[in-house]
Amino acid sequence: IWWLDPELTYGNAKPFVFTQGHSVCNRSFFPCFDTPAVKCTYSATVKAPAGIQVLMSATQSTYLEEEGVYQFYMEYPVPAYLVALVAGDLIHADIGPRSRVWAEPCLLPTAISKLSGMVERWLSAAESLYGPYIWGRYDIVFLPPSFPIVAMENPCLTFIISSILESDEFLIIDVIHEVAHSWFGNAVTNATWEEMWLSEGLATYAQRRITTETYGAAFTCLETAFRLDALHRQMKLLGEDNPVSKLQVKLEPGVNPSNLMNLFTYEKGYCFVYYLSQLCGDPRHFDSFLRAYIEKYKFTSVVAQDLLDSFLNFFPELKEQCVESKAGLEFERWLNATGPPLAEPDLSQGSSLTTPVENLFKLWTTEPLDSAAAASSADLTKWRTFQTVLFLDRLLDGSPLPHAVIKKLSECYSSQLDSMNAEIRIRWLQIVVRNDYYPDLYKVRRFLENQMSRMYTIPLYEDLCTGTLKSFALEIFYQTQNQLHPNLRKTIQQILSQGLNPLPAIDTTAVTTDTPAMVLEDKVSEATNGAISLRDVNVSA
Repeated sequence: IWWLDPELTYGNAKPFVFTQGHSVCNRSFFPCFDTPAVKCTYSATVKAPAGIQVLMSATQSTYLEEEGVYQFYMEYPVPAYLVALVAGDLIHADIGPRSRVWAEPCLLPTAISKLSGMVERWLSAAESLYGPYIWGRYDIVFLPPSFPIVAMENPCLTFIISSILESDEFLIIDVIHEVAHSWFGNAVTNATWEEMWLSEGLATYAQRRITTETYGAAFTCLETAFRLDALHRQMKLLGEDNPVSKLQVKLEPGVNPSNLMNLFTYEKGYCFVYYLSQLCGDPRHFDSFLRAYIEKYKFTSVVAQDLLDSFLNFFPELKEQCVESKAGLEFERWLNATGPPLAEPDLSQGSSLTTPVENLFKLWTTEPLDSAAAASSADLTKWRTFQTVLFLDRLLDGSPLPHAVIKKLSECYSSQLDSMNAEIRIRWLQIVVRNDYYPDLYKVRRFLENQMSRMYTIPLYEDLCTGTLKSFALEIFYQTQNQLHPNLRKTIQQILSQGLNPLPAIDTTAVTTDTPAMVLEDKVSEATNGAISLRDVNVSA
């Protein structure tokens, strides 16, 4: 349960509270069987002060104004982690026949402009693929930047971090992914957290079927290429033998399932589902199977064998061919082998969008550098967001770059990127940090001074503290920590403490932009307690 003072909201007017149940956090909200294997209906009565709007993930709600009491009822069985509550200075607007958006008053116009008419389009596309939307309403509430993840698929009421509003393509993908969860995850749920891919892999597959229907195959392939790049980046960091890269992860006693949330859950799970769809020959045949799967198992929880048995029974010709035992692509190997996906999708339909990215990256990383050719070969202002972030991610992977290259990159793109969304800007700033490019460091400071969300602060602080710029990071942190949620503040302190003793409490009113960085570092060195590893921090609770 996250309690926010008014200063941690956009409006700075009223306190705010929200819950985040995934994976096993709702046991601190109400007594429950906190496992996805158990589903039930629920009702709730919530009393709130006047002027505070309360919402829950429920199909029915009433408000008794004289008593200040809200009553909620979820008529369909859901697992405990999908019970959610939010309360604060929230107002709404209808954006479709069965959808409305809730946000703080200062954010509502932006939310309306981004989503009006769009959600119904996505819901209709999903229904054409996977059958009726069973939850009645599909509303969205935008939460303050303290929300610890990007989005959460609470039934009837998707939670989304407000920070994503400025990044249109990421907003589209994130909402469509949560729409897909209405079928995969919410209606049919993984019975154990060891098989989280049954929700996330299927939802990612469904999300991409929906985007293909609404935005075309090229856009879907571009977004998939971006995510698979990220998967392989995570693979390099973890190693191919890491057990968390299995689809069926062994959950050891005492391990929080949230710690198992990674790109393998999503993208390796997606690749397996995509492989199953290819076995059918036509994705529309696989859509028919998924409709039957949802109809058979809705409002229940399943294990992987339920999905795979249903698949083989639905396609008896594939069962006769023993596709589950095909050498090198055995279903059991998909589930239990470590490492990358056994097969990846053909993304050639996205070449019109991905080839310019690959060509530009080659121009900037081929020696000797022809900066004139590289600078004139592409206009990033005309690219899609996913093209630009794919390009910047590949530059990040190649960092540190030669000084002449980073200098020319800055001359060509830095001012252009300043006016782009935060998903693009943070990647350029990570490149700046990883290359110790001091002329653009002031932009890192400016970015962190204006960001309060985990997704746009943690990556930069981690990069700053990995290199030679820890004192610079300390300086920014002491100037901005009061605008951060205590949980995020603690996480950043632990990043800053890596290799040092823990940070002491410092009177931030005494720290100005003129405070020498070395003075701050001296204060750190005076602390005496042992440092806590960042891995010990549960970022979801």
